[in-house]
Amino acid sequence: MKEQAAGVEVIMVGAGTSGLATAACLSLQSIPYVILERENCYASIWKKYSYDRLRLHLAKQFCQLPHLPFPSSYPMFVSRAQFIEHLDHYVSHFNIGPSIRYQRSVESASYDEATNMWNVKASNLLSPGREIEEYYSGRFLVVASGETTNPFTPDIRGLCSFCSSATGTGEVIHSTQYKNGKPYGGKNVLVVGSGNSGMEIALDLANHAAKTSLVVRSPVHVLSREMVYLGVVLFKYVPFGWVDTLMVMLSRLVYGDLSKYGIPKPREGPFFMKAAYGKYPVIDAGTCEKIKSGQIQVLPGIESIRGNEVVFENGHSHHFDSIVFCTGFKRSTNWLKGDDSMLNDDGIPKQSYPNHWKGKNGLYCVGLSGRGLYGAAVDAQNIADHINSILRPC
Repeated sequence: MKEQAAGVEVIMVGAGTSGLATAACLSLQSIPYVILERENCYASIWKKYSYDRLRLHLAKQFCQLPHLPFPSSYPMFVSRAQFIEHLDHYVSHFNIGPSIRYQRSVESASYDEATNMWNVKASNLLSPGREIEEYYSGRFLVVASGETTNPFTPDIRGLCSFCSSATGTGEVIHSTQYKNGKPYGGKNVLVVGSGNSGMEIALDLANHAAKTSLVVRSPVHVLSREMVYLGVVLFKYVPFGWVDTLMVMLSRLVYGDLSKYGIPKPREGPFFMKAAYGKYPVIDAGTCEKIKSGQIQVLPGIESIRGNEVVFENGHSHHFDSIVFCTGFKRSTNWLKGDDSMLNDDGIPKQSYPNHWKGKNGLYCVGLSGRGLYGAAVDAQNIADHINSILRPC
């Protein structure tokens, strides 16, 4: 069954924080839009797929969406519950809700040079077992599907045996399925991934009396929230390299030599690595103390899995009841047809910051610069201003 939706000026794909930010900026300039969202709510990564103890790692002034700051009563580092509360207010304040089409999975988007319009085909998932194709057309297309599109679990030899009734009785989940450590008390749990999610989930498990192990494969910088805040402030006054040097010194002063515990330090500075490779430093919330006390065991990379036994690259093996993969996401924009000017095959902008957000023929992307909520807010305003300049030239 096919349905033709009414045309609008702007079609957006994704109602995460990036899409909401863009919607607010478009609303303030009275530019009509529609948002196609595959989930049944906006900001699903926050509402459905984040663990309970999550907080923003940066101070709230660096994480605000455009045109509506956080309440002054909120703490410097906003909790997940507070952030969701603010997003609800944000959507209501800018009247974004009526323009969101939930449970629409975009199948293709292509530009028609004859009509100068973007044509988007989406599957309506609201009626299970009844396939409905919807078609949208608009002068502009905004890719707002974000950096956390599809959860990624690595292909490890023998992983399927871990939860097979014949060979193992374990549980395997991705970090997007983890809420808190209450169900894991007394269990042997392996956390795979030493980014911010992995480190904090390991801490949460240890706090709930789980026997926690953490896989650390590559060198990472460990900083506190206060160190990161200081670094961001100092960027206004001192050279980039000096800030990195200071961060490394402060980290060593506060945490000591973490390589003794299986966490080597990278050769390059934390902010350089963030800018060059998109690799965030770990923002410690108490995990390092648990590692030093032995409450969290650090292990090398996984070689293979045999039932509930996990074999590591050092040749040792350990028994686990559960594995939590904190291994990030894969971005996918394979639905974007006939345009290779803006994004590469991994859904990453080809142009470097700050020219990454604009493609050809009215194509834009928001929140893909690797600069978090602050970068998404800047993208959103740039996109709305550029569209407005085309629709209403001086």
